[in-house]
Amino acid sequence: MNAPIRLPLPPSLYADTAVQATPTPLLTSDRSVPVAIIGGGFTGLSTALHLAEQGVLATVLEAQEPGWGASGNNGGQTNPGLKNDPDQIERDFGADLGRRMIEFSYGTTNFTHDLIRRYQIPCEARQNGTLRAAYNEASAAAIETTAKQCIRRGMPVKLLDAAEMRQMTGSDRYLCAMLDARGGDLHPLSYARGLARAAIGAGVAVHGETPALSLRRDGGRWRIETPRAVVLADKVLLATNGFTDDLWPALRRSIVPVFSSIAATAPLSETIARAIMPTRPVLYESGHITVYYRIDQHNRLLMGGRGPMRWISKPTDVAYLISYAERLWPQLKGVSWTHGWNSRLAITADHYPHVHEPAENLLISLGCNGRGVALSTAMGAELARRLIGGPKAEIDMPVTGIKPIPMHAFWRVGVTAAVLTGRVRDRLGV
Repeated sequence: MNAPIRLPLPPSLYADTAVQATPTPLLTSDRSVPVAIIGGGFTGLSTALHLAEQGVLATVLEAQEPGWGASGNNGGQTNPGLKNDPDQIERDFGADLGRRMIEFSYGTTNFTHDLIRRYQIPCEARQNGTLRAAYNEASAAAIETTAKQCIRRGMPVKLLDAAEMRQMTGSDRYLCAMLDARGGDLHPLSYARGLARAAIGAGVAVHGETPALSLRRDGGRWRIETPRAVVLADKVLLATNGFTDDLWPALRRSIVPVFSSIAATAPLSETIARAIMPTRPVLYESGHITVYYRIDQHNRLLMGGRGPMRWISKPTDVAYLISYAERLWPQLKGVSWTHGWNSRLAITADHYPHVHEPAENLLISLGCNGRGVALSTAMGAELARRLIGGPKAEIDMPVTGIKPIPMHAFWRVGVTAAVLTGRVRDRLGV
């Protein structure tokens, strides 16, 4: 078998500041296990932890190390809800499942922060709220509609006007925003490592540098080949998200792997940091191209958004994010930007998370569409319930068939064009 190739972590702020990782050794001997989980990000680790809480000890197979992918390299925002508004969710999935999806998705942030407190995971977690902000009339109307739907359902959200947004952000860019008090932020790589540590402490075997090279039936079980060993499992969860390959037919073509980039400053002066985001919520824009940002507990500004469809390694690779930050807050001119990095997340055609069961005892979960920190954590409990034997209809996300995206071979061209067009439209205000 081929020797595994260990890749360094992306050159992120998180890699330089995260808590120490718990060892996750390469798997070197064959195993027979009740559940094998392919992918050591938030989805896989949370599922393993929740299985362990029920007495089922899974084995996690991670190609690099826990948190190496988007789980450890994202914007660090814990945002409630899904992309589509509540009424649309109920139209798409019916009153019963739609209601459960709404309650589940808007409860993911509380679920995540409760889990962090329960396992005492040191990851700089806070719940200071999420702002979904609008800077043009179309997005303002959409946000107002969503806010009214959430308020009608008794959620702790508030619609803020332009004057209130100036106070919240220190910028006159925004017409309005929806503030959801349940949102928050954390250090994602520390969180991923903390989840791994909690799972290992509960008896889970987590193996880094152990990519799954093949997956096939072997009698009534599943056979997974890795570089140095074979795993036989009663059940398998495939949770590879933006790094999904051809391990299962057509799965790679059911999502679009999009790069999301982040630039981070050195710690800002208290004066500047408090002028920008005095109450420390997180913010993401509702526009043609999503931009998101937050100030961490060390007064660093982290600006994120769609970026180059290639790996990056320095702030100059995402100069457009720095330029936009200076447009929002002119006092940032001359500030030092220390890091620029990115990772790959999974976008689905319908903007809903996808759960599949393409074969007996094979479960697949992917496509959080940029909301994976809280959503994938909470999905872990749902997936664990299903793997233990809970009825398919009882989990709070639909289980659907795999649907390849038409013209998928041209995804890179399409995404690049959409990003460039969106930036131009945002610049022109159309």
